[in-house]
Amino acid sequence: MVELKCILWDVDGTLADTERDGHRVAFNMAFVEAGIDREWDIKTYGELLTVTGGKERMRFDIKRGGMAELSDEQIATLHARKTIHYQALIAEGRIPLRSGVRRLLEEAYEAGIVLGVATTTTPSALDALIKHSLGSEWFDRFAVLAAGDIVPAKKPAPDIYQYAMQQLGVDPTQTLALEDSENGCKSAIAAGLHCVVTVNDYTREQHFDGADLVVSELGEPEIDVKLLANPHDLQAVPYVTLEHFKLLMNAV
Repeated sequence: MVELKCILWDVDGTLADTERDGHRVAFNMAFVEAGIDREWDIKTYGELLTVTGGKERMRFDIKRGGMAELSDEQIATLHARKTIHYQALIAEGRIPLRSGVRRLLEEAYEAGIVLGVATTTTPSALDALIKHSLGSEWFDRFAVLAAGDIVPAKKPAPDIYQYAMQQLGVDPTQTLALEDSENGCKSAIAAGLHCVVTVNDYTREQHFDGADLVVSELGEPEIDVKLLANPHDLQAVPYVTLEHFKLLMNAV
């Protein structure tokens, strides 16, 4: 019997629906501020999300002709300004947690399960989300905050998960990842973790081969979820619970 000892959370799109109304808006604010004639509309940003990392998305957009050529220094400056705008959006309360997130975090914490974050978002953006959407006590409750460029290769590479587990001293067979995207799912599986995916508007059409469970959202007692993939035939999943996570650790 494999025991669930650790849960690692992705951030953007998983803890909160940050992409469409957070990062995208903040990028556009930074572009206007810098006098750059480019706006990432909702559809365009969905296309750019196939690339992991904000600076990488700008480089990709430049390469495909969406933006004028920029130096690495200009890209870094733009990304820093975008992060400041994003933090302001978070502080205004415009990006709440997704359904079920707080419930599951609190249940797992009370159960003594080690909790951590494994994300490609910047540390400052992560800090803003924790402070304004979760609460400052979670800086202590998360045992590791693995974020940004702390590893050389971003998702779908397994590096960020491997780093987080190394910091925590946990075994991947006893660790579950919470993700929202195909790249994130691939990253977790490549690191040897079980993976639950909670999709959003940008990722619901992506492929999640190898995921242990794919749902429309984690849900609440009053908010039923839609099961999108249930390869282990979990029974009675009106909303996702900690018990479901524990069952998945022993699913084959």
